[in-house]
Amino acid sequence: MFSFFRRKKTAGPDPLASPSTVAADIAAPVQEMPEPCVELAPHAAPGALLALQTQASGEPAASVQPRAGWLGKLTSGLRKTSSSIATVFTGAQIDEALYENLEAALLQADAGMAATQFLLDDLKRRVKAARAAEPQAVRALLAEAIADLLAPLQKTLVVGQYRPTIIMVEGVNGAGKTTSIGKLTRHLANAGATVLLAAADTFRAAAREQLAVWADRNQVEVISQQGADPAAVAFDAVAAGRARGRDVVLIDTAGRLPTQKNLMDELAKIGRVITRADATAPHETLLVIDGNTGQNALAQVKTFDAATPLSGLIVTKLDGTAKGGVLCAIAREKPVPVYFIGVGEKLEDLQTFNAREFAQALV
Repeated sequence: MFSFFRRKKTAGPDPLASPSTVAADIAAPVQEMPEPCVELAPHAAPGALLALQTQASGEPAASVQPRAGWLGKLTSGLRKTSSSIATVFTGAQIDEALYENLEAALLQADAGMAATQFLLDDLKRRVKAARAAEPQAVRALLAEAIADLLAPLQKTLVVGQYRPTIIMVEGVNGAGKTTSIGKLTRHLANAGATVLLAAADTFRAAAREQLAVWADRNQVEVISQQGADPAAVAFDAVAAGRARGRDVVLIDTAGRLPTQKNLMDELAKIGRVITRADATAPHETLLVIDGNTGQNALAQVKTFDAATPLSGLIVTKLDGTAKGGVLCAIAREKPVPVYFIGVGEKLEDLQTFNAREFAQALV
């Protein structure tokens, strides 16, 4: 959930004399909105932060129920892997053949060789320590091993230490970057944060239009300028966010492949220009990865991190053929925190990442 406390407003620069084209706030309310997965915390105090956290046990039933439904979707989305792993433990003996079959299942789930070997070694130690004698007990220990491996990826996204908090969002074409920005915008807005969007994907008209639709739905402004330099739009957005007292500026960068050196260089340029607009920014650099891309997702994390150091990931499309094991590979080889995972197109289908929940769904 979110806990939102607004910081004291700090003095900003004068409003821009000629800002980029801005879509005005939409007065009409959005219809048929689902229950938000965020809440406005009571007793707000100056200087406190907006933190995105996984809902904990002991919360009111009304807030736990939506996540319970989402967990069902996650379990269903990862059923291909969980079924494969379950087969390994069906009627099996705890011997080398079991571990060999489990190794094959983990590799098929996109866990990669490094993470697979680590998990097998860890599992054998756990089985010995627990003196496990039943295959299903070993399966439970595997879930614990995966949860512990993924635990470093579970981290809270904090907004409010800087105002505005500048969040740069990256990803390849088709990963769900702009849609994830739209969902995140709504969650932030529902928590009480004011958000400004920046359409730095300036050469693809559909990208600007898609972001404008999300701005319309979320009743927020969007900085957009057709044909302009993406870095210039990002610079304008940071300046506008400061001038208008926004809590968050979300910058949608153009989709690009890691192999497109010129576009990756452009991405690095956007980061440098944002730093010129605000010496402390970008405060968060998020990469959106498609959960269906397997080990290629790990390659994307490494390449994008080299261009603009990443602070977090959003993993999308874990609702169909995605195997899910790549998060184990990321945890072992490039442990960038996973802030959100998505299992569908609805707003509530984007939720905070919980290592233990994911491990249970995977196994």
